[in-house]
Amino acid sequence: MNIEGYVKTNIADGIGTIEFFHPQSNSLPGHLLASLADSIAHAGENDEIKVIVLKSAGERAFCAGASFDELIAISNEDDGKSFFSGFANVINAARKCPKFIIGRVQGKAVGGGVGMASAVDYCFATKFAAVKLSELAIGIGPFVVGPAVERKLGTSGMSQLAIDATEWKSAEWARDRGLYSEVFDSAEALDVSVDRLARQLAKSNPEAMSELKKNFWSGTEHWDELLAERAAMSGRLVLSDFTRNAINAFKAKK
Repeated sequence: MNIEGYVKTNIADGIGTIEFFHPQSNSLPGHLLASLADSIAHAGENDEIKVIVLKSAGERAFCAGASFDELIAISNEDDGKSFFSGFANVINAARKCPKFIIGRVQGKAVGGGVGMASAVDYCFATKFAAVKLSELAIGIGPFVVGPAVERKLGTSGMSQLAIDATEWKSAEWARDRGLYSEVFDSAEALDVSVDRLARQLAKSNPEAMSELKKNFWSGTEHWDELLAERAAMSGRLVLSDFTRNAINAFKAKK
């Protein structure tokens, strides 16, 4: 399998399945983030696709968030903003996509992974899909994913994740606060429900679904500018000695 990871799209029966993979717990370096944002945008424009399923490969890790190797390599504010804009672009691509996106979260989600789970329109998960916003623990903060996470969890849920940055919250905790619609005991049961809803939506009125999605995302029209500002904020913080030391300490534990 490609050690650099991949993003691929499969189309069948009106369902566009976008799958991403990276050998380091599905963490996302810049080239995969760009490919993911492009794939979502292209799926939104493809008339063959009526509904989108977003998933990752593997079993117990949905997405480990940012690539630590790329984080530690950032040497100036422009590079920092560019890197964090990768997550912003994925969230905005999902937000602006005219088609419903179903999330399939089979395992743990960290940082940007929580942001992606928050940016889909309907999210299923397994009981293994615990969540954590670990950014503050390395001296940054979940600024880019914050608006998407807060939109789903509310300010209280978002602040709990952001402040207690070293502790996992269970999939049931996330379900009870609206991030996940349902939590299943196994990936097999998860896939049955993902497939059922995807097939149902593939037969629904595309225009009605598009208008409904616009209604759901009303009030987020300024997110292009907002998330760019948040990316710049994170790009500045990642250059601090605190963050560099914290990232190196995290890497040393692996």
